[in-house]
Amino acid sequence: MKLKDRVALVTGGGSGIGSATALLFAEEGAHVVVNDLSREIAEKTVEAMGPANSRGLAVAADVSDSAQVREMFAVLQKRFGRVDILVNNAGIPTPKEKGDVLNRKYEARQAEMAAGKGIQTHWDVTVETTDDEWARMLAVHLNGAFYCTREALKLMSARNRGAIINISSIAALGGMATGSAYAAAKGGVLSFTRALALEVASRNIRVNAICPGWVDTPLIQPLPPPVRSMVSSQIPLGRIAEPREIAAAALFLASDDSSYITGQWISPNGGIYIG
Repeated sequence: MKLKDRVALVTGGGSGIGSATALLFAEEGAHVVVNDLSREIAEKTVEAMGPANSRGLAVAADVSDSAQVREMFAVLQKRFGRVDILVNNAGIPTPKEKGDVLNRKYEARQAEMAAGKGIQTHWDVTVETTDDEWARMLAVHLNGAFYCTREALKLMSARNRGAIINISSIAALGGMATGSAYAAAKGGVLSFTRALALEVASRNIRVNAICPGWVDTPLIQPLPPPVRSMVSSQIPLGRIAEPREIAAAALFLASDDSSYITGQWISPNGGIYIG
């Protein structure tokens, strides 16, 4: 087992990439703290661990709230006394009403290009983003990663050992026409990863990022079948990723297999971005 007896915290662990990562870590022998907004949702992941669920712990917290993050780490420390691995995965999707508009625009643009008319339907995402939508996107993705990392470092630094894995996005690498706030938040996560890796390397704490492409998670489930087909056709491997394929990258970065890797990003994206 690659993570035997190590203590891992996975934020946003109730579904998608977070749940797949928590389950894989448990299979590899880790004690896994599963965080989500709802304790009930987090507990479903713990229950799915099967025989390993005795090593799981569900904790509810909004990672964008530093006080709730401190309380979560107090629970973790009381139960385990340490944390060896932190996966900053918690994230939020585009609001459903905005997603519906983007779906309609996406289909309209495809029809325009197929008819040879050129693009007449514009995205207009940034100009229609409210202050609250912008702030919430950065609060969960970027502030959440910072708050959790700050608390984790207090425990990791006491032992001069740890691995931090930040879930960024392909949007941080190549941009995202339909999500400027999301791309900005994930770009911040990637820059935070690089700076932090340099800061804590002397303590033998490694910090890396994963920049997934399209993954079959609740974040993209609102996409209608025609749009999903169009997206898949643009990916060289011809399909959208399964969450466990991203979890496998997280396992590599959390384990001793990546003991000489820090400050880097890996992008499981099916070839849609090569950089």
